[in-house]
Formats: sequence, C-alpha cells, structure tokens
Amino acid sequence: MAGPRVDEIYDQLKEMAVSFHLRPGDRLNEVALSKDLGVSRTPLREALNRLVTERFFDFRPGQGFFCRPLDAKSVFDLFELRQIIETAAVQAAGARATDDELQALHDELYATGIDITGLTVQEAVSRDEAFHLGIARLSGNAELLQTLIHINERIRYIRWISMSLGRVQRTKDEHKQVMQALMDRDAELSARILGSHIAKRMDQVQEAVRHGISNIYMDGTDEISDRIIEEA
Repeated sequence: MAGPRVDEIYDQLKEMAVSFHLRPGDRLNEVALSKDLGVSRTPLREALNRLVTERFFDFRPGQGFFCRPLDAKSVFDLFELRQIIETAAVQAAGARATDDELQALHDELYATGIDITGLTVQEAVSRDEAFHLGIARLSGNAELLQTLIHINERIRYIRWISMSLGRVQRTKDEHKQVMQALMDRDAELSARILGSHIAKRMDQVQEAVRHGISNIYMDGTDEISDRIIEEA
C-alpha cells in the first residue's frame, strides 16, 4: 500500500502531466525531478509507475520514463470513448434518477454552470466537467463514473485549449438543451444532443492539438489555464 508521501508525489506528478508542464515525449530526468520535488527516487518511482498504469507516462525498458505524447489520434480516441460513455450515462440517468435529483442537477447548472464570464479557463472547464459528471453520477454506475473522471483528466488540457478558442456560448446552449431533455425524461433526445455536443469537440481536435502544442512550447500552460473568459 502506498504511503501518504507517495500519494502526495503522485498528485503532484499527475497535475504536471495533466497540464503538460512536462513536455510531451520528453524523457524524465529522475534525479532532477526528485530534487525539484524534494523526495527520494524510491517513492518517486512508485508514483511514476502508478501513473504509467493510468497512461499519464510511458515506461521504456532500458530508457526510463517518458511524458505522454500529445497527438490528434490519441486525443480523438479519448473523446470518442467519452462520447460512448456519456450518451449511455445520460440515458441511464433519465431512467434512474429521481425527480428531486434531476431538479438538483438543474438548479446547480443554472446556479454555477451557465454564466462563466470572468472565470478563468481552468475554472470554466471545471464547471463544465462538474455538469457532465453530475449526469454520470445520476446513472448509478460507479464504474462508468470513475472511467469518465479518468478520461476528463487525460483530455483536460485540450479542453482548456478549446474553451480558450471561444466556444463558450455554444456549450452553454447545449448544456441547457441536455438538461431540459433530462427533465422531460426523453432518453433518446438527451443522448442525441449530448452525443452531438461531444462530436463537435471531436471535429475540433486537430485544431486544438495544434494550438495546444504551440502553447506548450511558446506561451506556457499556466498562461492558457489562467486566461479570463470575457464574454460567455
């Protein structure tokens, strides 16, 4: 069982991987990384091995640990998996959630998830994730929920890029439509709207990856996540 120190290192490394503070494809310098984090190499490697199993890092025998790549095919595959999972989740939520649970999700969306003007890109994406995870939670399927959480972590950086490119109003409108279909218990319509919502992001993957790579090497990941959404 991993100790608290390994868990802490794991969290730090995961955040670095999610945000691509460690550049895609780069080989990790374990000595430098252990010094930067103020830890020994044994718990560092234990944390890295956990993250390899979650596909945040790669391990090559005889070469060491490498940062995960950022390429359109890998990102597209994750969005496609997300689409499959979320359309199943929204149909299950419509069938299984109580009226009170749906009303609570509706109220939460309109209280925190609609007007995101003035938020940072990172905050806006967090609210967007919260709505989608709220639907998944109402599906009653814990495995589905955990899978979606993991997918969200792996595509979060690209979600920041997409949000920064000005797709906010369309996202807001689509969330309202999904929520209304859920309230109406229209499983087919809610799945169709949500599937289309995610498909539009899939169409933008190539552009988002291109912008994402440019941001990593020129602007820095902090700059993109900290941008303020001026009009939503």
